[in-house]
Amino acid sequence: MTKLTVGPWVAAQKLSSKDLALDRLAFLERTLNRAETPTAAGLPLIGLGGSCGKPCFALPYVLTWTDENTRALEALAAEFDCFVEYGAYPHLKQHDGGQEVAAVQDWTTFGMVFMRPGYEQGEELLARLADTLRP
Repeated sequence: MTKLTVGPWVAAQKLSSKDLALDRLAFLERTLNRAETPTAAGLPLIGLGGSCGKPCFALPYVLTWTDENTRALEALAAEFDCFVEYGAYPHLKQHDGGQEVAAVQDWTTFGMVFMRPGYEQGEELLARLADTLRP
């Protein structure tokens, strides 16, 4: 079981101080890190969650929720000691404390998975989500 290996890329996108939020040149310098596209579990990292800051990975297919794949998602979550919370889109949260480890979005022309970078089983969960939800 391994954590995601994209931590340095994620850290390079974040502000080291609030003052940098007004620094256009510092922003441009941070964007240089985006020229390289990291991957995890064979999926490309496409950005960060706007409010959560979690790395976001593109699924290689369009995702449409069904009774079948939501049941499969719940079964997969249970294997990782998580439960599924259905808000605007499904979130996998740990039974112990309710920390969110992943969220799966279907709002665009492809599916996306937001994954907590420090989650110990992040790489495995990301790969399993991609396989489990494949149409």
